Amino acid sequence: MLDRMNGVKRTDYCGTLTTEKIEQLVTVCGWVQRRRDLGSLIFVDLRDRTGIVQLAFDDNTDKEVFEKAVTLRSEFVAMATGKVRRRSSVNTEIPTGEIEIEVTQLKILGASQTPPFEILSNSNANEELRLKYRYLDLRRPDIQQNILMRHKITKVTRDYFDENGFVEIETPTLIKSTPEGARDYLVPSRIHSGSFFALPQSPQLYKQLLMLSGFDRYMQIARCYRDEDLRADRQPEFTQIDLEMSFVEMEDVLKMGEGYVKRLFKEVLGVDIETPLPRLTYTQAMNDYGSDKPDTRFDMKIKDLSDIVADCDFGVFADTIKNSGTVRAINAKNAASVYTRKEIDKLTEEAKGIGAKGLAFIRWSEDVPTCSFAKFMTPEQMSAIYERVGAEKGDVVLIVADKKNTALSVLGALRLTVAKRLGIIPDKYNFLWITEFPFFEYNEETGNWDAMHHPFTSPLDECIEYLDTAPEKVFAKAYDLVLNGVELSSGSIRITDPVLQTKMFKALGLSDQEAHEKFGFLTDAFKYGAPPHGGMGIGLDRLAMIMCGCDSLRDVIAFPKISNSAELMSGAPGKVDETQLRDLSIALLEKK
Repeated sequence: MLDRMNGVKRTDYCGTLTTEKIEQLVTVCGWVQRRRDLGSLIFVDLRDRTGIVQLAFDDNTDKEVFEKAVTLRSEFVAMATGKVRRRSSVNTEIPTGEIEIEVTQLKILGASQTPPFEILSNSNANEELRLKYRYLDLRRPDIQQNILMRHKITKVTRDYFDENGFVEIETPTLIKSTPEGARDYLVPSRIHSGSFFALPQSPQLYKQLLMLSGFDRYMQIARCYRDEDLRADRQPEFTQIDLEMSFVEMEDVLKMGEGYVKRLFKEVLGVDIETPLPRLTYTQAMNDYGSDKPDTRFDMKIKDLSDIVADCDFGVFADTIKNSGTVRAINAKNAASVYTRKEIDKLTEEAKGIGAKGLAFIRWSEDVPTCSFAKFMTPEQMSAIYERVGAEKGDVVLIVADKKNTALSVLGALRLTVAKRLGIIPDKYNFLWITEFPFFEYNEETGNWDAMHHPFTSPLDECIEYLDTAPEKVFAKAYDLVLNGVELSSGSIRITDPVLQTKMFKALGLSDQEAHEKFGFLTDAFKYGAPPHGGMGIGLDRLAMIMCGCDSLRDVIAFPKISNSAELMSGAPGKVDETQLRDLSIALLEKK
């Protein structure tokens, strides 16, 4: 039989007890981490979300209480009352290591079977097993600290934006399906047979309508949904710190964002973030780092060798230049001792896997560099390459010759691989704004120009003239916030001129009828006086992941999905019965 609480209440959390409580009577509740039975002496580590405290049972303990302590096992739920005393041997590894509780009352509130894995921080238990028993996995101290830090992040977030005049407003979860870049999750309507709601990929349209409605500063910690392939930093349902501001320009939004991260990192981590944050245009970021979300904690910038090798006798380089391609390189300092020829071959395979035709290299381990193409080059050309990339003895230079986008993206990826292998990425926080994104990106599958952000992003004023004639020259009043190579936020100044919006839809290949069917409720609203506005959405999950020092979003989400979008604990998604399908006028087709 389990014990009842019988009016006894917890007075303290386990991990908060200190030497100031010595000689005081306390009651704690929690789960048994472990029991050490030394015959006439029993020690029990009791754990709650604040930490662990040691319970002591000895010759002075009431016999009934002692016998009950003998029955305790891992993960039993217990309540203990007793006097705090100083421990005979201090445990320096836990905050409560100087004290213990001399137990006078013990209640077993919940028994436990042997758990499928031990409840420990940094568990090496199989992840799928842990996610199947997520309610047990969430007891692990490291995961609990992540969830508690996430709570603190959301509290600071609400405080900051409230103090800056933002109003928190919820937007609908069941909305009309509109194209936003990824597949929508669709929800069939029982009442409107054959029609579907969509789960929002973002609150984008509604927050713009709130600006038209006169709520000039909006924020929301919003749930968003995208039906797409998963990665370590992506989930089908995610949380966004969403905000929008009226009567502002880009500088106002960026300043608000900078104030937020400065406040957040100071209050949560005690880290001072220097503002204003550095900025790079999209073009600069791609040319220097091969990524629109570069990790700037280390150097290793991409260098253009095209002018040096344009007339060389190495056909791979010369032919690439003639065919409007480019030759780019990175220099990995002091890498020759780590990157043997065999290791470079592995990098070559990685480069091919992400689109490159091959990888040329210079490995300078001896007095004379080893080079995969040196016999085709003059001494002057080789010297020019060394000077351009800053190569010297001990370095490894990696070179890609291809279309510009391919060369940059491949070297951007190799740059990260090499930096991790060399262990040269410092443990710090490097924020960065990326600005002036291209408005359009060419879709080779459809042959159309798509919006890189969304069709309501305002183009730079000086680019509007190119909308009809040269889409590749149109850049946007769009900006991303990047932290340590992770895109945290995306935002823009919005189009509010109905004429310009119509022009933008046409540039995207949308007819007036298509545009009205998809976005008519928003474009109609623009006709009734739209204030200039802009905003952004900050990925709360990614932000928490970095601040907690985790490698996966799953470690900062209470009940996450795995790579196939399934939730192992509950078994979602699951089958539904025929009655439910019939109510929705849905019949299932056999998948071929």
